[in-house]
Amino acid sequence: MQWTASEQAFEEARKYIPGGVDSPVRAFGSVGGVPPFIERGEGGYLIDIDGNRYIDYVQSWGPLIFGHCDPEIESAVIETAKKGLSFGAPTPLETALAKEIVELFESIDKVRFVNSGTEAVMSAIRLARGATGRDDIVKFTGCYHGHSDSLLVQAGSGAATFGNPSSPGVPADLTRHTLLAEYNDLASVERCFEASEGIACVIVEPIAGNMGLVPADEEFLRGLRALCDRHGALLIFDEVMSGFRASLRGAQGLTEVKPDLVTLGKVIGGGMPVGAFGGSVQVMAQLSPEGPVYQAGTLSGNPVAMAAGLASLRKLKADPQIYTLLEARAKRLTEGFEAAANEAGLPMVTTVRGSMFGYFFTDEPVRNFEEAKRGDNEIFKRFHHGMLERGIYLACSSYETGFLCTAIDDAMVEETVSAARDVMKAIS
Repeated sequence: MQWTASEQAFEEARKYIPGGVDSPVRAFGSVGGVPPFIERGEGGYLIDIDGNRYIDYVQSWGPLIFGHCDPEIESAVIETAKKGLSFGAPTPLETALAKEIVELFESIDKVRFVNSGTEAVMSAIRLARGATGRDDIVKFTGCYHGHSDSLLVQAGSGAATFGNPSSPGVPADLTRHTLLAEYNDLASVERCFEASEGIACVIVEPIAGNMGLVPADEEFLRGLRALCDRHGALLIFDEVMSGFRASLRGAQGLTEVKPDLVTLGKVIGGGMPVGAFGGSVQVMAQLSPEGPVYQAGTLSGNPVAMAAGLASLRKLKADPQIYTLLEARAKRLTEGFEAAANEAGLPMVTTVRGSMFGYFFTDEPVRNFEEAKRGDNEIFKRFHHGMLERGIYLACSSYETGFLCTAIDDAMVEETVSAARDVMKAIS
């Protein structure tokens, strides 16, 4: 494949946009090379400005569960846009989408819409702090919850570590209230509670999607629930990625553990920028204008985004077998990857949850970020480029998750596995 037009576009973009991109991972820094600049999407495919066509396993990082340009979602967006793009005032669409979410999630009685996953998490944490009157929070190394100051921390030394900023511009005074624990390690969470005078909440991705795809153990989630109950802290499930992706009820369709607050995004926007957070009547009553915890947004509940999300969720509810179909295809894909790796003598482990999948070039199970880092990134880079050259668009970082959509059929999965077999033979 040739990427001449993309190379020129990237060069031009870097003159006016930091790094040439509006979100860092898009720059292909983890794998090297020039990112294809996209002209359009068609179902399960992306077409770049050079005319190259790719089977798309990124799907805008998750929201496009029905693929690009789904006719029903597209129609809902166009018809709503004709009435106006934004009002800064209530619309019935907000209530309709909120009702769909509340009916599906047992742990959500009320929901507040925002414009991104970052905003949803930031607001949920503020609400948890306001509701409990405490400042400290616990997060897990390798879990990403957006780029708000309190959550941009890195692990330090020591068993229970108060977070150090992982980005310039983040004051240490803010991150000192963030304690870091190890994913799937309950003892590390217990040490955080011992080290703090008051923890407001524990926030966790019940299916982590930013260290590769790493699900939480059921015993671990139960332990988090018990610890939070014992200490009067709130448990927040960050389902921005897994919500309506892992199942119709997100990770909560796969676990018996119920959180106090949930953050959502991606699929509930159907491709438009949307986030949300919700919880019990008692907790949500603390939120302005009912309560003292302030949160606002001019574009929150944007009618075009609400229409897209409503169309997407109603399509999912109408055919719950979608998840069975997508999971079967995801397993066929990852089993094909594993078989190809085995034939080529390369180590690989894979994971599937609903329409989400992940893979690591390692021969050991991956249950946390330290284990995820043991994957061979050099092999990953070569594999990624080899697949791209064969028209397969995969996540450009070993710490990201892949996604299927309904427009990717069995033949496309087989084409992908065949390409993987060729690439792995070439790089082994």
